[in-house]
Amino acid sequence: MIIESISLVFFALVLDLVIGDPKNKFHPTAWFGILIARLTPYAKSSKNLEKLGGVFIILIPCGIVVFLMILLNFGINMIAPDYISIIVFVIVGGILMKTTIAIKGMEKHALAVAKCIEENDIYGARDNLSMIVKRNTKNLDQNHVISGTLESISENTVDGVTGPFFYFAVFGLPGAFVYRVINTADSMIGYKTHFFKNIGWFGANCDKILNYLPSRLTGFLMIFSAMILRYNWKKSYEIMIRDGKKTESPNAGYPMAAAAGALGVKFEKIGHYSLGDENISFTINHIKSAISIMKITSIIFCMIVVVPIIFFLSFLGLWLHV
Repeated sequence: MIIESISLVFFALVLDLVIGDPKNKFHPTAWFGILIARLTPYAKSSKNLEKLGGVFIILIPCGIVVFLMILLNFGINMIAPDYISIIVFVIVGGILMKTTIAIKGMEKHALAVAKCIEENDIYGARDNLSMIVKRNTKNLDQNHVISGTLESISENTVDGVTGPFFYFAVFGLPGAFVYRVINTADSMIGYKTHFFKNIGWFGANCDKILNYLPSRLTGFLMIFSAMILRYNWKKSYEIMIRDGKKTESPNAGYPMAAAAGALGVKFEKIGHYSLGDENISFTINHIKSAISIMKITSIIFCMIVVVPIIFFLSFLGLWLHV
């Protein structure tokens, strides 16, 4: 199943680059969000059991996802002859894998911010930015709006692309979907507020653990992408090593710092962190450049991380192609 699995990866990648996300009512991530939202009140029903409730908020969707993926694999394997089941595996698996990644979706949101900036619509730019970041955007100036967009693009390269691909490489489709469930839960309830700190602790810590390797690999591959695109790859490496640990998240700083160095800019979240050296005025060209880095990094990640992992695990007889 090595060739079929690799074909699935690149089919999913091409689908996302060309077509993008389906509407929410057809999108599994939206379904995860609905389920997590419905489970949250039950976790809050008892103050003494909030942390335990937070565990079940993660375990229940993950269990459902793994069960459905195993059931799907069983159904595909029942198809005869073999060549038909292989084709179905690549097509159906590729479509499902595509729903765990979001290159085109991120590009769409980022360009919406860029369009508002181009039209001098700072209010529209702030509103569009609020859809892709957790921070309060209503008082941000143009520089901080673009900075927030660039930060989101670089961080989303892990959350929305390389993370799911990495866990597909290791655990197959169940791995990619479990990663997406945990990442979605962290974005919804992984806050250190009074309301969420207990029920969100498990999802937030799972997300930190799962992103440890993908974030660092992605940071290094962004440096490689900067070299290919003829950006400042040496500065990208320097800033990533120097500033990668400055963010509150132990993982998000690496791809963000690498992107800041490559673009020759300084990312700043007021009161939290500053990544990079150059304090210059941002332009929409920085957004377009960051999108290019995201795309090239995604392709390279599949080629030099995902494919070798699949080959290696297959050689050891450990590859789970579900």
